Amino acid sequence: MITPCKSQQSQQSQPLNNLNNLNPSTISTPQPLNNLNPSTTSTPQQSQPLNNLNNLNNLNNIPLYAIIDVETTGGVARYERITEIAIVLHDGERVVNTFSTLLNPERSIPRQITQITGITDQMVANAPKFFEVAKQIVQLTEGKIFVAHNVSFDYSFVREEFARLGYDFQRRQLCTVRLARKVFPGLPSYSLSNLKSHFQIHADKSHRALDDTLATTRLFEMILGEQTGKQNIRSLVNLGVKETKLPAAITLERLHAVPEACGIYYFHDASGHVIYVGKSLNIRKRLFEHFADLSAKGEKIRVGVADVSWEVTGSELVALLHESAEIKRLQPAVNRAQRTRQYAGAIFAYTDLQGYRCLAFGKNTVKNAKNLELIAEYPKPDNARNYLQSLVYQHELCHRLTHLDSSTDACFHYKIKKCFGACVGEELPEDYNLRVEAAVAKLSRRLSGSFFYVEKGRTEGEVAVVGVQDGRFLGFGYVNSEDGDQRVEDLLECLSTSFPDPDAGRIILGYVERHPKGVRNF
Repeated sequence: MITPCKSQQSQQSQPLNNLNNLNPSTISTPQPLNNLNPSTTSTPQQSQPLNNLNNLNNLNNIPLYAIIDVETTGGVARYERITEIAIVLHDGERVVNTFSTLLNPERSIPRQITQITGITDQMVANAPKFFEVAKQIVQLTEGKIFVAHNVSFDYSFVREEFARLGYDFQRRQLCTVRLARKVFPGLPSYSLSNLKSHFQIHADKSHRALDDTLATTRLFEMILGEQTGKQNIRSLVNLGVKETKLPAAITLERLHAVPEACGIYYFHDASGHVIYVGKSLNIRKRLFEHFADLSAKGEKIRVGVADVSWEVTGSELVALLHESAEIKRLQPAVNRAQRTRQYAGAIFAYTDLQGYRCLAFGKNTVKNAKNLELIAEYPKPDNARNYLQSLVYQHELCHRLTHLDSSTDACFHYKIKKCFGACVGEELPEDYNLRVEAAVAKLSRRLSGSFFYVEKGRTEGEVAVVGVQDGRFLGFGYVNSEDGDQRVEDLLECLSTSFPDPDAGRIILGYVERHPKGVRNF
């Protein structure tokens, strides 16, 4: 039996300036992290601290950068594990500490990976598991900028390892590939091996974490030494946002505190009213993009913004549905496309006395829906007319039988030989109706059936559920994924909706067509 989570709504943001207060002792692991002593934890390859900095806790306020490299069992963080990690702490002038260890990935290492890294199953058999060094990694990197060559790869693996422990690992990031492109333009390649060769950076072993990290560190120091190096670093760390261009109440620190998670976000004016609602797979990244966008459209969105807030959904489908419903509920001034709360226009179908299938556009009223077959809904009747007109030309339909021509006999297009004569009985109903049904098939992409759509939730051990019954959107909610027997009644009980939304069916249908694996029929 599934135990529904207490909260059926998406995870509401806490005050942004409190998000940096990560407490390593709250990480859920097979052994409590606060029982591990970073100064005594045994690791296969741990270097001695440099410059007599023997207490790891003293490092928190010294280095600015944590330069990191990981070796892994494969290329996708969600499915693979880390086999080795190295961290070099750098204060912007010199290396102040290093840390390196093999890790037991708790799975076999593919042969092709061993051929690249040289790391074998035997080498990691007695190495610590990730949870055994997790607290050290938190302490070493806390308050630092996470630097790596192709940072998205290394950062995604470290974040995923922590996510498996129930801990939300977040750090500012800096990519030395992008930095090198800016500071040293025109090189034929920016791979680490080619940059090592070009700049004659010595490293004993490629594709081993510590050697690659030390090579990246040397490259980083060369970048720092260039005239534009520090300026480019600031720009990349802040994703192109200049603090002087931000609203008074929004600082770079506040933006960096926003979670790198899927969800929706709100822009508020000085009175607290919501003026824009958006959705993103990475809320923090999207907010930085908004404030870095100097285009007219970007300026239009930013005008009047005094504050931001956000909600984590975990699920992209839930984010899409929640964003659409919130736009209709709040009617933000900047959002235009999705504000319509009820579709006023529609295309209908019926069969006339001669057996011809006829189409018509009009107002989406209860009376019309009762007397005619509703095929598709649109924000306005004019939208319905325009779409119907395009289908008439695409499928060579009769203008009179689609109510686009008010003639009582032959339509105008028949007279100019652009109609096959269904309006005067020259084309048989069965022939004409085939083309009508092809047109209707394009129109009537409506949600149908009864199913749940299940995908990842806001935290490890939770899944998001979207419910559809007889083609009607029931709502979304969250349940604990660790409960094995997922009964229909339990899933139905966890669902709720934030606001009626005529776009919900279209959103679900499009998402399910692109990502069918999450469907669970009932």
